[in-house]
Amino acid sequence: MKQYLDLEKYVLEHGTQKGDRTGTGTISTFGYQMRFNLQEGFPLLTTKRVPFRLVVSELLWFLHGDTNIRYLLQHNNNIWNEWAFERYVKSADYNGPDMTDFGLRANADPEFNEVYQAEMEKFKAQILADEKFASQYGELGNIYGKQWREWKTSNGETIDQLQDVIEMIKTNPNSRRLIVSAWNPEDVPNMALPPCHTLFQFFVADGALSCQLYQRSADIFLGVPFNIASYALLTHLIARETGLKVGEFVHTMGDAHLYNNHLEQVKEQLQREPRPLPKLVLSDKPATIFDFDVADISLVGYDPHKMIKAPISV
Repeated sequence: MKQYLDLEKYVLEHGTQKGDRTGTGTISTFGYQMRFNLQEGFPLLTTKRVPFRLVVSELLWFLHGDTNIRYLLQHNNNIWNEWAFERYVKSADYNGPDMTDFGLRANADPEFNEVYQAEMEKFKAQILADEKFASQYGELGNIYGKQWREWKTSNGETIDQLQDVIEMIKTNPNSRRLIVSAWNPEDVPNMALPPCHTLFQFFVADGALSCQLYQRSADIFLGVPFNIASYALLTHLIARETGLKVGEFVHTMGDAHLYNNHLEQVKEQLQREPRPLPKLVLSDKPATIFDFDVADISLVGYDPHKMIKAPISV
């Protein structure tokens, strides 16, 4: 994963200080590309531990067309909680402690962080226990899964983009239209977080399937390792579905940034040597990619350096 470390170094050396929506501030660069040969191993970062189970459950959540965090919480996946929680604490139904700018305040004030964590735990417990509450406050809007599997057209019909692309790969692999878009301008205002990974395209050559992702906004330290692993996994799953080998994953980024409160963690990571990549193992049991469960996907030989924690900016 030298490609990823090179990205961190490049942004540190050539990036520009910019303000951002979260108020944290970033060092950013515009336009960067990495390439990963999927035949050389599964590209899961080894210079810090990345929880692969979370990558798997999030991708399956997308594949199911789900947009509610309840499924994720049922799989002990908390990576989308903050965006649902933000909607809840801004609603008329919330009557707890003031949670204005909870992300920044929790990072800066240990006392407030305790209050925030307690409120978050109550929120998660209610999402899991109360289906009606979950349907109202666990929903994130028409984000990735909805756009991939049920894009709504102007005449009220829906398009299953992912299923259509799979069929096109099988029947017309030379097509230059093997594209799935998550960026739906009409739905963006109602999404908890407009899609960062906005569009991906497949390419078939010499019996191998490659995928290129365009990501408009890339949180290099926390988000990008997940994005690399998620789209590499998606490429493996669709290659299995279409009877192809895996080729490359190409990751193209628009605004690639390091948050200012991640810089010490980045410097620590850059001192570590990458280790051999693991191997992905997929079960033979699921009939299609839409039938996969978390237990059907595993890694062999993942031996990373220890995890490096960093705050999330909401």
